[in-house]
Amino acid sequence: MRRRRKIKILATLGPSSNTPETVEQLFIAGTDMFRLNMSHTSHDAMRALIEIIRGVEAKYDRPIAILADLQGPKLRIGTFEGETVALQRGQTFILDSDERPGNSERVYLPHPEIFAALEPGHCVLLNDGRVRLKVIEVGEGRAVTEVVQGRKLSDRKGVSLPDSVLRSGALTEKDRRDLDAALAAEVDWVALSFIQRPDDIAEARKIVQGRAGIMSKIEKPQALQHLDEIMDLSDAIMVARGDLGVEMPLEAVPGVQKQITRMARRAGKPVVVATQMLESMISAPVPTRAEVSDVATAVFEGADAVMLSAESAAGEYPVEAVETMDRIAQAVEEDKLFPTIIQAQRPDPESTGADTIASAARQIAETLGLAAIVCYTSSGSTGIRASRERPAVPVIALSPIKRTAQRLALIWGLHCVVTEDAHDIGEMVDRACSIAFREGFATPGQRIIITAGVPFGTPGATNLLRIAFIGPDGTSGI
Repeated sequence: MRRRRKIKILATLGPSSNTPETVEQLFIAGTDMFRLNMSHTSHDAMRALIEIIRGVEAKYDRPIAILADLQGPKLRIGTFEGETVALQRGQTFILDSDERPGNSERVYLPHPEIFAALEPGHCVLLNDGRVRLKVIEVGEGRAVTEVVQGRKLSDRKGVSLPDSVLRSGALTEKDRRDLDAALAAEVDWVALSFIQRPDDIAEARKIVQGRAGIMSKIEKPQALQHLDEIMDLSDAIMVARGDLGVEMPLEAVPGVQKQITRMARRAGKPVVVATQMLESMISAPVPTRAEVSDVATAVFEGADAVMLSAESAAGEYPVEAVETMDRIAQAVEEDKLFPTIIQAQRPDPESTGADTIASAARQIAETLGLAAIVCYTSSGSTGIRASRERPAVPVIALSPIKRTAQRLALIWGLHCVVTEDAHDIGEMVDRACSIAFREGFATPGQRIIITAGVPFGTPGATNLLRIAFIGPDGTSGI
């Protein structure tokens, strides 16, 4: 099951795609990683979906990554006497701690942490930004606001705070329960929602303790102010453009996407571009031209992965959405401008032996026209370093640890294979050659380049390069 593209595809599972047959179809269509949205997935349903995914993985003998996306804090207003009210621009509207149903003058806000964070001049957004309030005065359990942008407002709409930093962490009690269940079920990645500051990640990392990769979702402007620290503490980054576009000007989001993508590439951290990529395919069999361009932009930027949300979870055409994204990605990567753009964005290697080896392997492979780069990786760091180079030739990541191979299924360009670790250089070369031949990356007479660490089995000790010929029988030649 070799992909004909290097960027990876994430597909969210939901009512439209939660059967074994559809999960298998999504994998065949091009899905490399499945997302379980814990906002809508019970623990029993999560375990059932993981079992289905692992069944497909075993059938096709190809590692598949699984992401558990935690809900994060959901902030909502209370109810209204008549279920809806109409707010007019310029009027006064009060948010308070009175639990009685609201009216056109006030509404219950059941979040004391919001009152503690609000200050005069702060903006409060309701219903995905459709209603905009400006804080005039804040007191104990009460905030007086002016309606800057008004319209009808109904019960329990969401609250967004683009100017305020909540003192409470990003993990709710529900998130902690979901995180424990996800880790027990051995998911590969955990996504943290509504990250505002580095402390939010540190709290989760204490719980995870290396059992899964931590993916920080950048969907609040406050996170952009601490992006360097958040990047350092995260194992991967997601550009969650939906909520980001609610809390900051829409026209700023494309620039932020580029900024985050390039920063992640420099840091050697996987980056996922998400939300509304093929939104029209929720109800239509083909996307719009603008959506095709949106996906293509993420591919040209060198993102590790692009993600489908409602398109695959609740849409009418989940498999077609994945197939469409796969075709777009292949077409972009075959474009004559693609190599030039990717090379222009390539960061310099860090001054470490492992980074230097990865950079040298890429240069040698491209200069000599080798068939593939084969890297032995135990912890996964060698595979990620090889991917960071964005080589023009395929990269095969060999790992003796199944969990490592599954986690690496997210990473740009990596074709992951679970295999025993080598005990000596001869065995290392033979195994690399036979797998490159068996997986369809090299033919007899071609050459590959191999990176590994000596002594074998030592994580993070990449210090060896070896060029090898594929022999007539698919093993190493002279």
